[in-house]
This record gives sequence, C-alpha cells and structure tokens, in this order.
Amino acid sequence: MHAEPQPASLPLPGGRDDATVRLHPLLVATGKGPEAWFHRQEGRLAGLRAIGVGSDTREVPYQAFLVEHPGAGRFLIDTGFHPSVAVDPKANLGRVGARVFSPEMEASDAVPAQLRARGIEPSEIKTILMTHLHGDHASAISEFPGATFLISQQEWDEASTVSRPATHGYVRRHFDHAFEFRTIDFGGSAVDSFATFGRGVDVFGDGSVRLVFTPGHTLGHTSVILRLKEREALVAGDAIYTMKTLEDGHKPYRMEDEHLFERSLREIQIYAKETPDALIIPGHDMAAWRKLSPVYE
Repeated sequence: MHAEPQPASLPLPGGRDDATVRLHPLLVATGKGPEAWFHRQEGRLAGLRAIGVGSDTREVPYQAFLVEHPGAGRFLIDTGFHPSVAVDPKANLGRVGARVFSPEMEASDAVPAQLRARGIEPSEIKTILMTHLHGDHASAISEFPGATFLISQQEWDEASTVSRPATHGYVRRHFDHAFEFRTIDFGGSAVDSFATFGRGVDVFGDGSVRLVFTPGHTLGHTSVILRLKEREALVAGDAIYTMKTLEDGHKPYRMEDEHLFERSLREIQIYAKETPDALIIPGHDMAAWRKLSPVYE
C-alpha cells in the first residue's frame, strides 16, 4: 500500500455557530440486482437466489452527495463511480465488481462532471467523508487528489488488509494513493454519543455535520447526520440498503458482521422514531431516491 493514513485532528476548520448545510443528492449510476441480495430469502436456495437464480431483480441507484457548509465550504459524501466505469466497468471495478454492481452510466453522470455542470471545479472540493470503501462509493477517489478523505480507522484496517478483497467489495487501487487520508478510531476515547447513536464525531465542531459509527455492512461503516434549516438528514449509506430494511428489519443477504449490522440498524430505527421529521436516505433504494428533491436546505 502506498497510502499512509494519519489520525484525524478534529474538528476540521470552518465551523460556525448554529451552522446549517445544504444537501445535493447526486445520482451517479443505476444498475439492476437480485431482490434476494437486498432482502435475504431463507432456505437452502438462499445463496443462489442472492446471486440472481430464481430471484426477481430490482433497479438500484448509486449515489453520492454534495454538501455546502457556510464556513467549511463544499464537501462530498462518497465519490461514486470513476468516469471510466461508463466506458469499461471491468477495467475500474474488476470482473467481480462489474458483475455485482452492473452499473449503467454516462461519463457525464460521474461526480466530477456533475460538479462542473454546477460551476464547481473538482479541485475546489477539499473534504470528502467516506461512508466506506466499497467500489461503488470509492471508485472515483483518484479524481480528487487535493482533498482530505475522512474515514473510520476500522474501515481502513479492514479494506487494506482483508484477504481476497474483491469478494468483500474492495478494489484497493481505488484508495491506494498518496492522498490525505485521515482516520477516526471509533473505538477510542475521542468519540461521543449523539442522539441514538453510541459513537459519533462532530466534524466541524459546530454540530452541523456528524459522522456516526454504523458497522455491520462493513466493519468500519459510518453514516452522516446533517443539520438542515428545518430538520436533520441522515445519509445512511449501506447501513440500510432500503427503506424496507428500516421499516421491518428485513436484512440483506450479505453483511460482514450480522450482529453489528443489527445493532446499527436498531440505532437507526430508534433515531427514525425519535426524529420523525428527519430525512433518511438509504443506500440503494430507487423508490426512495425518486422521492428526493434536487436540493435540501
């Protein structure tokens, strides 16, 4: 590995008292996947159905998020797919990743192109919060060499050392760059609880952006809570693929740690109950995506 992450020094600069942010959801690609992958079926054929044998398919959104902070400026949550995925998914994602993600996209769908369409140069993005390092969230890291990437120490350790990374959703060349990676140890003493989440950090020190630890999908997965003018938004990442999982607890087929997944899911479910006006965005739910507005203030 060429990347040498260092511990994050929080809060990051730019915090403002009573700051609120603007949120822009970005659809980077779509795909199709087996229903039984996203909502596990029981029985001896569960594994076959999860890879598509005898299972219905569902349309899947792949997303990233642009956030505007009044003091810290613009930053991203995840990077989505690299622009080259529009031309040759296998070259960027590998054979396994291209088959699993089955992305359909145009080069103009990639985050850098969407930023430029808004009059923003990718070089203006100085901070990127990574929910985790799976290919559909981290493929375009190389497009932002001037950014600081904030990620959990647990996620970095797993992604950089696990054997057979492709079978765990990782492509190491996506994040093996001599960039500014800064890690947060959610097992350390510098984290606090927030709302219903046992472990979280205040990114800018003003309460506007919080990373909360939601492991299970991966061992170091994080979600992001944003303070908007009138309510909060929870960018759940893959802690919940769909609103169905949030509503009735129906788990996906594959999780790195099912016990941790259930604990994180329960924290999100209690948060949803106790914060009924919060906007909750799951990781791969096309019906939920279609309900989103272009911008939230």
